Amino acid sequence: MGTLPQLTIVGNIGNDIEIRTTRTGNAVCNFSIGVTPRTKDASGSWVDGETLWMRCSAWRDLAKHVADSLAKGMRVIASGTISQRQYQANDGSNRTVVEMTVDEIGPSLRYATAQVVRAQSGNGGFQQRPQQRQQSQARPQQPDPWGPSSGYQAASAGSEFAGGPDDPEF
Repeated sequence: MGTLPQLTIVGNIGNDIEIRTTRTGNAVCNFSIGVTPRTKDASGSWVDGETLWMRCSAWRDLAKHVADSLAKGMRVIASGTISQRQYQANDGSNRTVVEMTVDEIGPSLRYATAQVVRAQSGNGGFQQRPQQRQQSQARPQQPDPWGPSSGYQAASAGSEFAGGPDDPEF
């Protein structure tokens, strides 16, 4: 038996994240990531293509972290293995679905910022407060190049993205 193919996908979470516990006590969450290609048409306007929806699941502590950290609409980067399964629908038709079992996932920082909080190992996803970094007295404070006077406006996680006019995402 061979190794399942690996896939990395960048897109937006398209539904509310559903988390449940299996009969054996393992947590699992299910969600979909949508990727919509954008191209310029003959007039130079951006045109959305057909959205590809990837069904995803995450297990155990990762499932709890996903449910606690991510939400519908957030842009994420996810990596994992893809598999295909077949099933019979309620109407009797045979269907095939491609799914991704997520190994790693996080918010995309292209149009947003995030604060990472390390979870304590084996505690079911409960988080501890991050330790404050101590500023070195030897290094003088530098002005923030992305501060209010730069003209750059960062988007918050979960908000509308703040991209430029030449960016294919806008």
